[in-house]
Amino acid sequence: MRIEHLRERLRALGAKPGHELRVLRAWIQARSLDTRRGRAEDFFPLALREGLPTLLADFDRLARVRSEHPGEDGSARLLVELADGQTVESVLLPRDGVCVSSQVGCAVGCVFCMTGRDGLVRQLDSAEIVAQVALARTRRKVKKVVFMGMGEPAHNLDNVLEAIDFLGTLGDIGHKNLVFSTVGDHRAFERLAQGAVKPALAVSLHTTRTELRCALLPRAPRIAPDELVALGEAYARATGYPIQYQWTLLEGINDSDEEIEGIARLLAGKYAVMNLIPYNAVPELAYRRPSWERAAEMARTLHQRGVLTKLRHSAGQDVDGGCGQLRARAAAAGLQPMPRHIRLHHAP
Repeated sequence: MRIEHLRERLRALGAKPGHELRVLRAWIQARSLDTRRGRAEDFFPLALREGLPTLLADFDRLARVRSEHPGEDGSARLLVELADGQTVESVLLPRDGVCVSSQVGCAVGCVFCMTGRDGLVRQLDSAEIVAQVALARTRRKVKKVVFMGMGEPAHNLDNVLEAIDFLGTLGDIGHKNLVFSTVGDHRAFERLAQGAVKPALAVSLHTTRTELRCALLPRAPRIAPDELVALGEAYARATGYPIQYQWTLLEGINDSDEEIEGIARLLAGKYAVMNLIPYNAVPELAYRRPSWERAAEMARTLHQRGVLTKLRHSAGQDVDGGCGQLRARAAAAGLQPMPRHIRLHHAP
């Protein structure tokens, strides 16, 4: 269900623009509506007052918690059930953030990610994306929304942009606190710059080597790392938000001195932040994170080379919460062996 369909249902119950905004704002901000005498809702049209309980129950069914997995770092991974029974994952993040999904499954097929194992199942509608934020706000304060859960937001662009516009207006989320994460897609770079609500941008880089990037992200658009950074820099300068480059650290694959040199070449002097994120290990996959000492050494070296670098923990590592893992366990999916053709940087 798209947000426009919610608006149409409200109008069908006689809602005027002001009534419509009040109901939608209450939903996304997790505030109750009260039609008792003396409250503002008492002045809603009769059909709207009578239809609200059913309507709000339908809103709640857009996203419900099937299971919750708290982490020691203050995060909590949620397995979220949609109205049709499909599931996605959301993460309640420390410091008032939530990570939301934009697709059931994913077509990009990143070899180190559980989400893409079964490919794309379906798109999430804009209301289902927003409903994850509304659900999170029933549990804690939310001031930041990152589109880094299941799916590639650029492959569901209309729904994601509609959700971003809604969250940046009625959802009361600051525009720079809406973070659109992508592996890189020309359509996304073009359309993000045209919106009234311009989110911050996170680009999944993972390597500076074109050949390796094609192997790690086999069905991502074929955009070379150099071009990705050029597109990101243009967006950063246009919006005033630095680009966040995401680098999932995989032991023996993209943690080499060669990659450090490549990052310094691409990002020194750019309006950008490099986020080094040690891999959130998944037992079913062969990939492992490097030692924390090696990750810290990389971050220090990049700082010295003029690249603003942050070494981050992936939320919920202690609850085996790699993206797509909760859904895979819940579905008891049959797992196939991972491809073994990825060339390690130290291989002969």
